[in-house]
Amino acid sequence: MVNDIDKMKYLHRNIEEIILRSLKNNEVTAVIGPRQCGKTTLVKQVFKQNNKKGIYLDLEKNSDKAKLHDPEWFFTIHKDKLICIDEIQRAPELFPLIRSLVDEWQRKGSFLILGSASRDLLKQSSESLAGRVSYKTLTPFLLDELGSRFSLEKYFFRGGFPKSALAPDDEASFEWREDFISTFLERDLLQWSGFTPVTMRRLWQMLAHVNGQTVNFSMLSNALGISSSTVKSYIDLLEGTFMVTTVQPYHSNTGKRLVKAPKVYITDSGITSTLLGLRSFEALSGHPAIGGIWEQIVLTNLQGAFPNANFYYYRTSNGAEVDFVMKIYERTFVIECKSSLSPSLSKGNYTAMEDILPDYSFIAAPVKSGWNLKNNIEVVSIAEAISKIKKMIK
Repeated sequence: MVNDIDKMKYLHRNIEEIILRSLKNNEVTAVIGPRQCGKTTLVKQVFKQNNKKGIYLDLEKNSDKAKLHDPEWFFTIHKDKLICIDEIQRAPELFPLIRSLVDEWQRKGSFLILGSASRDLLKQSSESLAGRVSYKTLTPFLLDELGSRFSLEKYFFRGGFPKSALAPDDEASFEWREDFISTFLERDLLQWSGFTPVTMRRLWQMLAHVNGQTVNFSMLSNALGISSSTVKSYIDLLEGTFMVTTVQPYHSNTGKRLVKAPKVYITDSGITSTLLGLRSFEALSGHPAIGGIWEQIVLTNLQGAFPNANFYYYRTSNGAEVDFVMKIYERTFVIECKSSLSPSLSKGNYTAMEDILPDYSFIAAPVKSGWNLKNNIEVVSIAEAISKIKKMIK
């Protein structure tokens, strides 16, 4: 079965139709996401389905950068095509020109720009292209994109980056992730100033050990020998390049004392496993990090399924807590993650649910099919949670 997956040239991405629709409705569509998550492969598929011809430029290639010696002239002679620019963060000076041209051309689907930096890091684009650009985020593979032929256990330690997930064997997958981490630290981050690769690697590894926990800036700064503000700027950079995700606390009107520090997750389970030196699911399954990794897997897949949702966590000083509070279309859902095939809720979980009063509560567990636990509380797989939430928000 693994060989069948490896031989497939293209696995459908859920965001594909969203991008095609955006090209029809917006002058500029931006697809952002981590490096090596499949943006270029996705664009080639979009080109096949788009009604007009396209031209693709990779700003990491000197030959393509040379074509933009006079970018206005180059773009103008190709104005009848979909112009795709990859790694756009390497040439922020193009944004004012793109704005000027789309205002002049007045045509939907003029530019498709790709970047491995968030909107916050792409400040030039948000300032220059306001009202003209629609942002879409591509993640590494989600579980449903890999299909039933790819086991959850493999997803735990390989993660969703295509070259890791679809590697011919576990050792090749692990080696690719080691190379990815080194290249990211030693080359890709060089375009962003104000960090030291050695310190960033140590911080990243420390975050892997406390994956899914509330971040203690003082503890990290003392261990690394840098200031708390520097730790925060490093984490901001990791988040801006899609390597970590922060989840803010949920503020309710209960008047209870809430934990205020954000929770931090490494955004890919395979990268977390590699930073921890875990080379197999067997090694991971007995490691204390498995609970945090399961929370990250649940969060990533829910964010991929519901890009318009906001996610928080809830924890009081008295021990009431749930992993995620999901807000979407004026509906509130609680998702508690349990990395067990026979999950149960703690007293603190029940107290948190009574505080929040959600529309429905889910216990996300690595099960094939779930069951009702109590009224409005249900044990579910990730796929079941997504399906049930979609029906509830229609």
